[in-house]
Amino acid sequence: MERKQVEALINGGEATAGPPLGPALGPLGVNVLQIVNRINELTKDYAGMKVPVKIIVDVETKDFDVEIGTPTTSALVIKELGAEKGSGNPKAEKIGNLSIEQAVKIARMKIAGSYARDVKAALKEVLGTFVSMGVTVDAKDPREVQKDVESGRYDELLK
Repeated sequence: MERKQVEALINGGEATAGPPLGPALGPLGVNVLQIVNRINELTKDYAGMKVPVKIIVDVETKDFDVEIGTPTTSALVIKELGAEKGSGNPKAEKIGNLSIEQAVKIARMKIAGSYARDVKAALKEVLGTFVSMGVTVDAKDPREVQKDVESGRYDELLK
């Protein structure tokens, strides 16, 4: 049983039979439209975000599996903020403020694809992204919030 794998970064809910999927899947003799529809179904909740997608095709039977990754932390932050992009100068220019609850929500979304061993560690990773993007948490510097997380201040929220 020979299996081929195609990986691509797709805009959530907007996969098409054109590049990059069509040219990669076409030669495998699969129904590209069927695969595109499946991808769009699985990624519709990530509209406006780039989503890593993996398509595994059984070359003989033409059966396929679609695996969806989690968008990047910065994509999730931008979606949560409703911003265009991160700050070009995060030290001086802040692009927005999220609540600690929103930060925890992003951490929970990211934990599956993270090396973090728990939500607390994932939250500290997410807060690190906030620093480089120019995002504050409850109007505070994310580094300050990281210290609060470390000291156990938000343990109740992380259960």
